[in-house]
Amino acid sequence: MKAVILCGGYGTRIRDVSEALPKPMLPIGDRPILWHIMKGYAAHGITEFVLCLGHLGHKIREYFLNYETNTCDCTVTLGDGGGITVHGGHAESGWKISLVDTGLGTMTGGRVRRVRPYVGDEPFCLTYGDGVTDLDIGALIAFHNRHGRLATVTGVRPPGRFGELTLSAEGRATGFNEKPQVSEGRISGGFFVFGPGVFDYLDDRDSLVLEEEPMKRLVQDGELMVHAHDGFWQCMDTPRDNTLLTELWASGRAPWKIW
Repeated sequence: MKAVILCGGYGTRIRDVSEALPKPMLPIGDRPILWHIMKGYAAHGITEFVLCLGHLGHKIREYFLNYETNTCDCTVTLGDGGGITVHGGHAESGWKISLVDTGLGTMTGGRVRRVRPYVGDEPFCLTYGDGVTDLDIGALIAFHNRHGRLATVTGVRPPGRFGELTLSAEGRATGFNEKPQVSEGRISGGFFVFGPGVFDYLDDRDSLVLEEEPMKRLVQDGELMVHAHDGFWQCMDTPRDNTLLTELWASGRAPWKIW
């Protein structure tokens, strides 16, 4: 199964971290968040990726086109007949990555439609290039295969943005949770599995937003199922999120590091 990753947005709410990089290339430690997402898929045996490029897509192309020489020792021979010899290997050997220009201003539905030739007529995974999780992707796919509908979305409990206080009747603090997880309701965690029939819900407009008309029609048709995930999930939407993920990685306690 292939994993399609949406990497083309402008990331306007996180521009303060870097205007020179697209959001999927913002680093957590010494690797971009996109690499962390792909490592999560690879840990579950998915090593074929389709990256939907847009804003600053050339930065993502450069990263992967130069991946071998940037991660391995190499010898450069100059002049006629020269070239580059890469020594050794790395843990990402065997990954197959399609870098697809899906348009500068194309919305999410339009981007997915544009990569259909690279996906084919098989089920595929889809996610965004800005969120990490300890989700069992194998269990997600198994759930999708069991229910037989066209689409599965991972439902997560969003982390609270402020410290949670519990109080006694007289107002005395009885508990404090610095980063609580919301106990009521779920939101889309952005990790999907789609059957090829989902392309019937995508028209040829580049302005089509996947999360609006197509998803609503899937719900109306009874074709969307929710896979509940109560483990770790965190998007990187703001500078504060970037700081949180960076600190978790530096501490050696990153919950999404399942490889």
